[in-house]
Amino acid sequence: MEPGERQLILVKHAMPEIEPGVRASAWKLSAVGKSACIPLAVQLAEYAPRHIITSVEPKAAETGMLTAAALGLTAMTAPGLHELDQGDTPFLATARWNALVETSFARPKERTFGLEPAVDASDRFAAAIEATLGLYADGATVIVAHGRVISLIVARTNAINPFVLWGQLGLPSFVVLDLPGFRLRSVVERVD
Repeated sequence: MEPGERQLILVKHAMPEIEPGVRASAWKLSAVGKSACIPLAVQLAEYAPRHIITSVEPKAAETGMLTAAALGLTAMTAPGLHELDQGDTPFLATARWNALVETSFARPKERTFGLEPAVDASDRFAAAIEATLGLYADGATVIVAHGRVISLIVARTNAINPFVLWGQLGLPSFVVLDLPGFRLRSVVERVD
């Protein structure tokens, strides 16, 4: 990174322990997810992050805290960085889930499932990012969040399809955005 340049790195959390009877927003990291935080930290070190902020959801907060510890940093949670609120939508088969996500992206002003239209989630996430960046005005900032809101914000500021990006993002993965302007620099689809 050149002097004066700033980057925002949006990380999709690591693999959670899937509990079909529990809301996804309450899922914690699986053992595989926890172990993925070390290679995630190694890859993020290239960007010399100075700040790691996470969603309040356990799977993102744990990803951020474990990754931060490996980098010698401290992670903090912040409001508004949570995933699109799917309410009481039950655990679904992959094909059905993917179809619902695609519909929510295609019709962003409608509440296609859950409690929050995609455009509202995107606005909330954008406001939370701006608030975070206002607190940390130097260096690279890492925000650990969730695939749908990350895809929505990246698509909002770049000419890409959010559903296609969402499908590319593994557990964990990240996108690098140049600031100001949120111009997409790179996508790391999977951290191994």
